[in-house]
Amino acid sequence: MSLSTRTVSHPEGVETLLTDARFELMPFESFDDEITQLPDGATIAITTSPQLGIERTVERTEEARARGYEVVPHIAARYVEDRDHLADIADRLHDAGVTDIFVPGGDREEPAGEFESAYDLLSALDEMGRSFEDVGITGYPEGHDFLDDETLWESMERKEPYATYIVTQLCYDPETVVEWIEDVRARGVELPVEVGIPGVMKYQKLLKISQKVGVGDSIKFLKKTTGILGFVRQLVGSRGTYKPDDLVDGLAPYVGDDAYRIRGLHIYTFNQTSDTESWRYGRLDD
Repeated sequence: MSLSTRTVSHPEGVETLLTDARFELMPFESFDDEITQLPDGATIAITTSPQLGIERTVERTEEARARGYEVVPHIAARYVEDRDHLADIADRLHDAGVTDIFVPGGDREEPAGEFESAYDLLSALDEMGRSFEDVGITGYPEGHDFLDDETLWESMERKEPYATYIVTQLCYDPETVVEWIEDVRARGVELPVEVGIPGVMKYQKLLKISQKVGVGDSIKFLKKTTGILGFVRQLVGSRGTYKPDDLVDGLAPYVGDDAYRIRGLHIYTFNQTSDTESWRYGRLDD
């Protein structure tokens, strides 16, 4: 069933999505300030940064867990050196009380060691007996710059036995997301889906973040996932600030539908949590 057949407002779906959302943070200097803007006990995903490496992700995870947050670290395969390094990371995460990890391949051009892909790392974790209750893998509603669609599907099918859910890369179009989920189900993949959406983004602040980290993780990410031109069009239409209202409203009618199994939102905050939280609370008060 396409999005066009579900145009009726769905306030309960909006409330469910926004109440149980998880928030993605980058492990930069602003991390300590940004995390204080989030609700006590919130679920926080922490990325692996090309500039800072996976050690910083693990450190930030340990810090956030000590402060009482639920944390989902990104264990990017191409940043892990070998099985000893992987075992050390897994042990530290277990000691910190982490039960949920997200395993992408990682943007690093050359792998740090033996893990070329998320599948390589997932299968190694399984062989080593280092299990976690929940494991997320990546989904690409708009495809991938360097991989064709069939390769992406084959990769998902290989990773599915090791995973408990899928997180989609950022996308601005709810119909694209819904149609992609329909394709996922048609291929027999039944994992629940967390839909990746942008938080509230002020263009000037995003540029400052990009300049601060050098190459610009955030701009690079936007180019890879949705196209920088699409992002700029969104910002022009919103007078410099993007708010994901249309995206959330478009997804809300599918919440609770067992055919889609949308389990929640994964908000890419780009370390702009204050703006995102003000918007989220405003929508919940509507």
